[in-house]
Amino acid sequence: MGKEIERKFLIDQQKWDDLSKPEGKLFRQGYLLTDKDKTIRVRATETKGFLTIKGQTIGATRMEYEYEIPVAEATQLLDNFSLSELSKTRYEIPFSGKLWEVDVFLGDNNGLIVAEIELESEDETFDLPDWVSREVTEEEKYYNSNLTVSPFKDWI
Repeated sequence: MGKEIERKFLIDQQKWDDLSKPEGKLFRQGYLLTDKDKTIRVRATETKGFLTIKGQTIGATRMEYEYEIPVAEATQLLDNFSLSELSKTRYEIPFSGKLWEVDVFLGDNNGLIVAEIELESEDETFDLPDWVSREVTEEEKYYNSNLTVSPFKDWI
C-alpha cells in the first residue's frame, strides 16, 4: 500500500520574497473525482504527466498511489475529464536535510503560498525554515482539491 505523510504550512510572504530560490515548475492540476474519502488527480508539467489516487486524510497520513503518464495524455485528461483544476508554480527547497515543496498558487488562488514536507512518520521531528509561518495540515480548505472549488480569492 502506498502511503503519504505530509504536513502543510503557510509562508511568511516577505521572507519568501527575500529568499533565494531555484527556478519553479509550472503545474496544471485537475481532479477527475473528489469526495471526502478519495480523490483522483491528473497533473501536467511541461515534460511529464501524473495520475494520482489519494485516500482520506487522517491526521497527516493518507493512502497514495501515483503513476507517471505521458504529458500529452495528462493534458487530454485535463482538457476532457477534469471536473475542477488549478495552476501553481512549485519550488523545491532543501532545508536541514529535508525537501520542502512550496506551491505559489495562480489564478483564483493567487496570493496563497503553501509549503509541504513529506515525512516517514507522523511523529518525525524536523526543523522549520524561518519563512514558514503557521501549520495548516488539518485545515481542509488548504487541500488542493478544495482550492479548485472554493478558491482563495473567495476567502478574502
